[in-house]
Amino acid sequence: MSQRLNMKKLIPEGYKTLLGMDTYLSNSPLKAAHKDLIDIRTAQINGCAYCMDMHSRHALQNGENVQRLFSLSGWREAGLFTEQEKVILLMTEEITLIHQHGLSEETYQQALLHFDETYISHLILAIISMNALTRIGVSTRMEVPLVNS
Repeated sequence: MSQRLNMKKLIPEGYKTLLGMDTYLSNSPLKAAHKDLIDIRTAQINGCAYCMDMHSRHALQNGENVQRLFSLSGWREAGLFTEQEKVILLMTEEITLIHQHGLSEETYQQALLHFDETYISHLILAIISMNALTRIGVSTRMEVPLVNS
């Protein structure tokens, strides 16, 4: 498959506007490690190889553990994630797969045990933002850059 089009070049203002949510989130109270988990798990669910690659690299630069990255798609069984992280991953899955039932009351109540409403709002915004970006990646067939190892 080859890349279809480059929205960044074709509609730079629209693309920049969408990236503005990420800029806002990078200056918010949202922890980088939480944002990294959201970004990678959303990319996995939506099948965006470009985003999986980019955000995994970013997480590694932020100090994320390679074993946790390898186990992220099986986070429930891995035993490598904190209770807070498990709630974030569950929120990520329920919001990303919103057509199934959306963010359940049970998950929302679990989130309230770990975070205040402002932090939960930032988590939801991060999940929605990443879903928009992964949908661009998949729709336009963004290619994973080849890196010399």
